Amino acid sequence: MRRSLTIRCAVSALLIAFAIGASAEVRGWLNWRGPYQNGTSLERGLPDTWTPGGANHLWEVEISGGGTPVIGNGRLYGLGYQGQGPDLQEVVFCLDAETGRKMWEHRFNDFLSDITYDRYAIGSPTIDPETGNVYALTAAGIFACFSRDGKVLWSHSLMEKVGRLTFPNGRNGSPVIEQDLVIIRCVTSNWGGESAALDRFYAYDKKSGQLVWSSSPGVSPKDNSFGRPFVTWRNGKRVFYTGEGSGHVVCVNARTGAPIWRFPLSAGGVNASVILYKNKAIAIHADENLDSSEMGRMVAINIDAEPQPAETGAPILPPSAEVWRNNLETISSSPVIVGNRIYQVGKTGFLHCVDADTGRMLWQHRLGPDQLHASPLYADGKLYVPIQNGMFFILRPTESGVEELAKVQLAGRCIGAPSVWNGKIYVFTTEKLYCFGKRGNNPGLPAPVKAETYPAPGKTVALQVIPAEVLIRPGEKVQFTIRGIDANGFVTETFKSSQAKWSKYIPATARVRSEMDASFNAQGELVASDRKFPSAGAFEADINGLKGYIRGRILPDIPLKEDFESFDLSESSATEPNVKFSYPPLPWIGARLKYEVREVDGEKVLAKTLDNIFFQRAVVFFGHPDDKNYTMEADVRADGSRRTMSSVGLINQRYQITLLGNSQELEVSSNQERIKVAVPFAWERGVWYRMKTRVDVAPDGSGVVRAKAWKRGDPEPEQWTIEVPHRNAHKSGSPGFYGFTPQSLFKVYIDNISVTPTR
Repeated sequence: MRRSLTIRCAVSALLIAFAIGASAEVRGWLNWRGPYQNGTSLERGLPDTWTPGGANHLWEVEISGGGTPVIGNGRLYGLGYQGQGPDLQEVVFCLDAETGRKMWEHRFNDFLSDITYDRYAIGSPTIDPETGNVYALTAAGIFACFSRDGKVLWSHSLMEKVGRLTFPNGRNGSPVIEQDLVIIRCVTSNWGGESAALDRFYAYDKKSGQLVWSSSPGVSPKDNSFGRPFVTWRNGKRVFYTGEGSGHVVCVNARTGAPIWRFPLSAGGVNASVILYKNKAIAIHADENLDSSEMGRMVAINIDAEPQPAETGAPILPPSAEVWRNNLETISSSPVIVGNRIYQVGKTGFLHCVDADTGRMLWQHRLGPDQLHASPLYADGKLYVPIQNGMFFILRPTESGVEELAKVQLAGRCIGAPSVWNGKIYVFTTEKLYCFGKRGNNPGLPAPVKAETYPAPGKTVALQVIPAEVLIRPGEKVQFTIRGIDANGFVTETFKSSQAKWSKYIPATARVRSEMDASFNAQGELVASDRKFPSAGAFEADINGLKGYIRGRILPDIPLKEDFESFDLSESSATEPNVKFSYPPLPWIGARLKYEVREVDGEKVLAKTLDNIFFQRAVVFFGHPDDKNYTMEADVRADGSRRTMSSVGLINQRYQITLLGNSQELEVSSNQERIKVAVPFAWERGVWYRMKTRVDVAPDGSGVVRAKAWKRGDPEPEQWTIEVPHRNAHKSGSPGFYGFTPQSLFKVYIDNISVTPTR
């Protein structure tokens, strides 16, 4: 029976051509950086002192966190974590902001990440001022929308859908609301034209969760970044400014994702949030500068400078766009600006005051031995400053220094910025969430922040098709919304999908000229073929010469099989003369550039590439994130020497089962510090082995990961080689595989993949 999947898109408020400038419906500290996007508040009557358990202390809750709690209409929302070892879980929670009473929570497992040392919840939820809905991004890349009362409205597994990568530092940042959009960022290695690992931005319809656009404004990243984009106006466009993982500061059209310019700055990622002052974007970093051997700088960039065309990527601002610089360094603590004074905590623990017009250092004050992520908060003439060692300061800045009003030692480390609302300050540590200030309502609350007034749109010049990317099963169908947009990206009109002339589209730069096994019907719905094989491709929508594009993948239900024998080895290797290969299946996430189909000993197999050391660890997903209760098998092989041997493994329901070359073990893991159990298993380099694994989940939510391996051609062992229990088992997850080629020296190979329902 043909199934039907109808994806509905909420109609943008921009369709009436402009916003009416009404007050926000939800009041509070709605995002990490506050109402002015720079860590400042206009609230008055805030506390000068605080003694935990004593003066001005209101409540505390035992939950760990590394981000900023946000407050909307009397409710506090946070992203924290609780538990130990394999049972550690991130928690999105809601408390009564006045009393700390818990109202609801949702727990999320970490999975397939390399986060270390409890570096969790280094990010913050965001509240939509229109609906009160709450958005959060977990360490493992679950991006979810919750109602005010805790109902999950939609969610995406970004790791399995767009190839989101994880990093040991666990940094995630905070979603950004732009009118009808919610924008996030992450380093991804997706499929097709987005296969290359880049720090990307994704804009989703905030109500439906459908992807509206994705953007890749930088170049190859050196790090992930969690700087919060600063959204504002520029030349009639709604844009955002931010540092990103390639070490550039970028300007991007917030309505379309189109890059406007980039300014190369650092040899590492730029993690601190950018602030705006007059016509300057002010950024800071702590890595080596691209134009000198010095480490770190604070820099002011002329945002009106004329960008120059680049050979690849977005236009580049010339070096002359730099207005001033100083030698301040910070890893990710963001600056605040008050008038023409910038307050910045450097990585060595000093609070600095900088003239925003000239960059001149006015004074500095020692607070602690070092600083990592936490940013200051400025309100009521005071700075509220957490330090990594758990010290919390209340300071009154002057023209020549600061007056220390309070100095408090908190439990745990402080790596998140404070927030303020209604006479109360909230601060997270890696052990507790604290609230101090005045009980009840504060008469010093500022007037409501007015919503942005948008201009009437201009002439329609292009189409914006939503969703911009789809993932469906054979036989399913998708309904699209088509919006006309003007030259600045603002919505001009809407069309029915049936009004468009749809045609299959292959970009000129495509390496694989593949088509999605689907077509559009008379109602304008994309209908996937019933055939049970994966495919991917793009479509172009044409309405009276106006163009818009979507791309998508079709992934069949289990069972899945692939032996690579049907692949045509017609591509020539750039690194190995006389070697022919084929690109891996286009719909597979994270496969391109990391794996190739080659002939080995008369068989066509998938081989790990070695030309890019950045890809020495490579995970591929080839199924649907909702897949579950399956048994997975494959032939695997690793090359090596007497001293070094590569590792290869399978991914089953968010568990990684790996044959480790150097240690000669069979290992089950999901996070290397949380779930990691291994047994000895002697295996030989250059020899094929068969692996088999399944995950059995009980009604109470516990589960057991089972796996076995044996030399290919030998009888299958009756007993499992390893069995690993997990109390909070992963309930679903895309099948995939993993290869690790240390220093990109020796290949790994995979063949004869089989995924079948577990009986």
